[in-house]
Amino acid sequence: MKRWYIVTTYSGYENSVKQDLERRRETYNMTDLVFQVLVPEETVEVKDKKGKVKEKVNKLFPGYVFVEMEVDEKKDAAGNTILDMDEDAWFMVRNTPKVTGFLGSSGGGTKPVPVPKAEMDGILEKLGIIVKPKVEFNVGDKITATTGAFANSVFEIAEVDNDKKIVVVYMDMFGQSIRSEIPFDDIKKL
Repeated sequence: MKRWYIVTTYSGYENSVKQDLERRRETYNMTDLVFQVLVPEETVEVKDKKGKVKEKVNKLFPGYVFVEMEVDEKKDAAGNTILDMDEDAWFMVRNTPKVTGFLGSSGGGTKPVPVPKAEMDGILEKLGIIVKPKVEFNVGDKITATTGAFANSVFEIAEVDNDKKIVVVYMDMFGQSIRSEIPFDDIKKL
């Protein structure tokens, strides 16, 4: 399973750390453990003192480099899921010149926590690396629930929240109209 981690660097050295990580993963033959290395940037137009418009590249997260790495899913004694990265890949990344550590690691040799998938998807969407799925749900559309207690029930959409990726429907239960939110992933348009 692939997950994203945030590596902390000296500010201003993000691109050199990116190049070093890409070289080192080839040198150490870790292309199956370390996948993408990313320095999120955006290009903005700025005016100089003479009024000329120029393009400037800004780092969205100065001092950070995003690294996609292979992780194993394990269970601890309590049954909780733990995402564990490969020891050699972890050693290689944290010992890259100008890398100061991982975000989400408490230090003392503890492995970091990966970036939550939803947060990373938002960053990748903003950068245009992944495309946000088009939502084709509108108020008044008839839908059916695909999971849960109301699977195969037909509803009419009352509200659509594209940011939260949910629709709002009203169900008639015990003679009362009950508001319910259903995720996009759990509905199908009729």
